[in-house]
Amino acid sequence: MKKFLLFLILLVFSGNLFAFDSDMDGVSDAKDKCPNTPFTDLVDIDGCTKKSLTQNYHYDIIVGLSSTSSDYTTLNKTDTLATTIQADYYYKNFSFQAATSIYTERGNGYNESGLQDSFLGAAYQVFPTTNFAVRFSIGAILPTYDSSLNNNKTDYTAGVNVSYNIDKLNLFGGYGYTLINDTDYSNSIISVYYQNTHSYSGGVGYNITDKLYMSGTYTNSDSIYVGVEKVETASLYAYYSIDKNWFSTFSYAYGISDSASQTYIAVKLGYFF
Repeated sequence: MKKFLLFLILLVFSGNLFAFDSDMDGVSDAKDKCPNTPFTDLVDIDGCTKKSLTQNYHYDIIVGLSSTSSDYTTLNKTDTLATTIQADYYYKNFSFQAATSIYTERGNGYNESGLQDSFLGAAYQVFPTTNFAVRFSIGAILPTYDSSLNNNKTDYTAGVNVSYNIDKLNLFGGYGYTLINDTDYSNSIISVYYQNTHSYSGGVGYNITDKLYMSGTYTNSDSIYVGVEKVETASLYAYYSIDKNWFSTFSYAYGISDSASQTYIAVKLGYFF
C-alpha cells in the first residue's frame, strides 16, 4: 500500500515538473493540438479524439404544470390546469417518448377532472450536413381521456421536421399529419364530425448563452372538427440547462384564430440521465 501511494505521489509530481496535462488525456499541453477533450475520450498522439467512450443511450424524465384558457366563440370560457409527466429515451439517432397528464377543468356551471389523452411516439434524426438536421416521427394518441363524443379511439400521427443552424441562430420548420379514427357523433342537440388534420409550423431560435435557448414559432393546423376554421397559434419557448443533469423549460402560446385556445402556459423540470 505504501509503495502504491508513493507511486501516485511521484506520478503527480513528475507531471507537474516535466509535462503539464490540463485535460488529463496523456498528452502534454505543449503537444496537445486538441485541448479540453472529454476525460472519457481515447486520443491520438496529438491529443485529438479517436473514439468516445461515452454511452450511446440517454434518457430523461420531465414533470410540469400547465394552464390553458379557452374562450371559443361557440363555447363557454374554460380554464384547465394540468400536471404532466413525460419520459424520453435516446439511442444514437433514435428517440422514443411517452407522455400523459392529469387535468382539472372549470367552466361556467361545471367542474371536471381526469386523465387527458396519452401519447407514445418514436423519431429518427439524420444529419445531411453538420448544420442541417431532418427528423422523422410517428406516434399514437391513446384515448385515455373519458369523453361522451365518440372520440375514444386511437389516433395516429406522422411528421417531418427540419432544422438549420447558422452560428447561434436556429431556423426550423415542420409538417405533421394526424389520422383521426374517432366516430362522428350526432344527437338532437349537437352534431360533431371529425376529420384528419394537416399542420405546418415554422420558427427561429437563438442560443443566448451556453445554458439558455429561446425560440418563437408560428403554427397553422386543421381543426379535428369539420367546418371549424384552421387553428393558428404563436408561441414562445425557452430551455435552460441548470447543470449537466437538471434542465427546465417554459412555454407560452397565444391563439391567433378564434378556434384556438386563448392562452397556454407551461413550466417543466427535467432530469437527464
